[in-house]
Amino acid sequence: MIRAYELTKRYGGATVVHGLDFTVRPGTVTGFLGPNGAGKSTTMRMLLGLDAPTSGRSTIGGRAYATHPAPLTEVGALLEARSVHPGRTAFHHLMALAHTHGIPRSRVEHVLDLAGLTAAAHKRVKGFSLGMGQRLGIAAALLGDPATLILDEPVNGLDPEGVLWIRTLLTSLAAEGRTVLVSSHLMSEMALTADHLVIIGRGRLLADTTVAELIRTAGGASVKVVTPQADTLRTLLAGPGVRITTGPAGELTVHGTDAAHIGRTAAAHAVPLAELTPQTVSLEQAFMDLTQESVEYRTAAPLTGAPA
Repeated sequence: MIRAYELTKRYGGATVVHGLDFTVRPGTVTGFLGPNGAGKSTTMRMLLGLDAPTSGRSTIGGRAYATHPAPLTEVGALLEARSVHPGRTAFHHLMALAHTHGIPRSRVEHVLDLAGLTAAAHKRVKGFSLGMGQRLGIAAALLGDPATLILDEPVNGLDPEGVLWIRTLLTSLAAEGRTVLVSSHLMSEMALTADHLVIIGRGRLLADTTVAELIRTAGGASVKVVTPQADTLRTLLAGPGVRITTGPAGELTVHGTDAAHIGRTAAAHAVPLAELTPQTVSLEQAFMDLTQESVEYRTAAPLTGAPA
């Protein structure tokens, strides 16, 4: 488990992280999200003892990261995949890490295979592509078979096969009961991978919730219904917390109840349905709505015509 207690970080007169308080629980993939400049990297560095907080504290597995006697076997981290000596091979880079913690060669060979790098194990890192560098960084994070993983943009530079591999890996690690914290800008991947979300903006906590709950609170949970008896069904569904808007050709958009209830109600009163479709906004849209006031840089409106 990862726990942040009022984490705050100031650089001179600028406060980049403001009193963050959150918990990352084992058995789930937690997405750590926020716009550029939100303070995600600084927060992860504080969790890993690379930056000292101005105030507050954090624990991993119930203790500060720096106090773990064998950190690689407790916490696996990927913050900067390319921070590897370019003259080393992938194998020798991992072996150097393994020697510091008494990790056997067999484990090095295992994570190289797990990351799909066995064929490139004895190539110098300076010749690696961005995706291969990411795979090596992930292999290093997994080297000590840790109970906790902290990964910053793990799919960066990976091809579609690599993205699928990471998605499957993260969910399988969480299913084993490990704690997995993943920072990413790819909302489509977070929607497929994350169970829980911690979202920050300008260094402040904006949400600590599930993907489903974030979408629901963004107003994305509704049901599209098409029926020739729209007025009748509207009357039947009316009740506390239910909001219904009417569109063209007998189309209803229903908020506050689910498709199963609507279907049962229509069947019980012999109301024919031409369509019954749950509607949700995307995680990306819900994220954009939540963080719109926390964006550091805004793009101009797109040009609608050619320059004069």
